[in-house]
Parts: sequence; structure tokens; C-alpha cells
Amino acid sequence: MNTIAFAFLILVLSTGSLSAQGSFFEGKTIRIIVGLPAGDAYDTYARMLATYMGKHIPGNPTLMVQNMPGASSMITANYVYNVAKPDGLTFGSILPSLYFDQLLGRKEVKFDWRKYGWLGSFESSNNLIYMRTDTPYKTIHDVTKATEPPKCGSTGTGSPSYFLVKLLNEAIGTKFTVVTGYQGGQEIDLAVERGEAVCRGFTVTTFFAREPFHSWRKRGFVRVLVQTGRKRDPRLADVPTVNELLDEYKVADGMRRLSGLALASGDFGRPIVATPGIPAERAKLLREAFAKTLKDPDLLAEAKKKNLEIDPTSGEDLEKLANDVMSANRDAVDRLHKLLQ
Repeated sequence: MNTIAFAFLILVLSTGSLSAQGSFFEGKTIRIIVGLPAGDAYDTYARMLATYMGKHIPGNPTLMVQNMPGASSMITANYVYNVAKPDGLTFGSILPSLYFDQLLGRKEVKFDWRKYGWLGSFESSNNLIYMRTDTPYKTIHDVTKATEPPKCGSTGTGSPSYFLVKLLNEAIGTKFTVVTGYQGGQEIDLAVERGEAVCRGFTVTTFFAREPFHSWRKRGFVRVLVQTGRKRDPRLADVPTVNELLDEYKVADGMRRLSGLALASGDFGRPIVATPGIPAERAKLLREAFAKTLKDPDLLAEAKKKNLEIDPTSGEDLEKLANDVMSANRDAVDRLHKLLQ
């Protein structure tokens, strides 16, 4: 077979495969299962995806959002992995730090983090901790001297509202107390307004994207004590990063490895995953459609209007990161276990 004929054959086969996948999605509905309540930032991102992704998938399927909150999105993660059919018609929007629970061997975990169909992420999510301004804690250093530990609300161990404050307790000696059991971030914020809690860890994006934080900032109701990320966010130029604090407090290498493992969750950002076992061509098509959607001018315009950041990570890069974190050395995993127990 000559070169031209061979190239033509490959083109015909690939076109036929694409046509078959398009025929599969035509007239279908894709569900995006969100592991947080309606109105949460994860929910908002998922609803934008549902609005615009269909036109980038051959066959133009409809996308709809279904909320399945609970256990820091563990319920959704288990559902997408075990219950949903491996046909590409179910996505999950889950918290990026659920790999902690698998590393620690928790019985609630019914998934293998490495085997999800990683479609991509909307952004890398740096985190922060806010504190009510009517508390005695004006800086993160003040919390290291607390006589009455400030209460931070949390949805569970797979959330920055838990692991970030616990990491600071372990690394630099802050004295936060974590109160778990909240269904979502909005419930924590209401608890802070009522005085049941005074602090929360969550994403920088959300803090600058929506209420009640716009109003809170205007009236000085809260201040930010610390942020993650390799460098300071320009909007939080006077707030130290975790890495700066590790240097300032001369934290040992073992704790730095733990910090690296825990804060890698920010690199997963706001991931969208599919059920394992989807046919390879269909999974490739969905990854490509996700990437195209996050470049869609209409989606970008909506994100800008809502103050939501779009800084996508590819499914291929997330898959590699998933394998990396699940290959963490034993010392870091043991430290993580101690941190989150």
C-alpha cells in the first residue's frame, strides 16, 4: 500500500470513529453530578459547563446538573466511579483533595483516584483562611498564641476548610479548632455570621466571586490571614503564603513534604471527572470538548461577569498528577494520616 493510500485509509477510519461517537451522543443527556449544594462555586462552574459544552460535542447532547452533596463530595465521587455507566453520559464535579482519603485507606472510599476519566479542570485553586474581624486574631501569628482556639467550620477532611487549618496547626503551631459536619460552604458562612464559627478555609476565587464576601469585604466583617499558592495573589498582597510561613518558622523537610502533598490539591483545582472505562475514542472526544468549551468566548464572557477565574488544566495533566500524588512516599502519607486523624 503506497503512502497516499495509507494516509487516506487512516483519515477514513478516524472520520468514521468520530462519526460513530457523534451518533452516540446525538439525542442524549449528560448529567454533571455536583458534590456540593446548589449555589456553591463548584455548582456555578458546573452549570456554566452544562450551558456551553454540548455544542462542542459531536451530536450536540444536552447537559444538565444534578446536586448530590455530602461527605465533602465523597458521595458523588463514589457514585460516578461505581454506579454510573461507563458510557460518557455522567460527569462528576468533586473536591480536589479526596485523594487524601484514599491514601489513608478510609473505608468510605470506593474509588481509585488514578482511574477516573479526567476531563480537565477549570482552574488551579489557591486557598485562604478568613477570620471575623471582631476576634482577637489580627494575623496568623496571633492564632499561634490563642488561649481560646478559634472555631473554623468545615464540610469534612477532604476540604481545605479542614486540611489547611490542620496543616497550619501542625506546621507552625496555630491553635485552630475544626468543627465538621456542614453540608457546604454557604452553610459555614451562615454559621460564621451567627457566631457559631469565626473562620473558614476555601478558595481565593470564591472569596472574590460572590456574596456574602463582596458585602463582608466592604464592611470589614472578615480579614484574610493566610493564602496558598507559589506567590501572593495581587488582591491579597499583604497576606503571607503558607510557603512563606514554612520558611519563617524554619519548618523541617518532613513537614514540607507533607505540605507539598496536601497543597497539590490546589493543582487539581475544580476537576471534572468521568466514569472509568469509557471507550478510549469517546473519552478523548470528551477531553477535547472540555478544552474547547473553556475557550468558548460565551463561557469566558459569563465567567468574567461572575468574577470566576478560568485557567484550565488538561485531562492529561490531571491524570499524571493523580498518579503522582498516589505515589507519595510513605513518610508523607504517614504524616498526612496524623494530620487528618
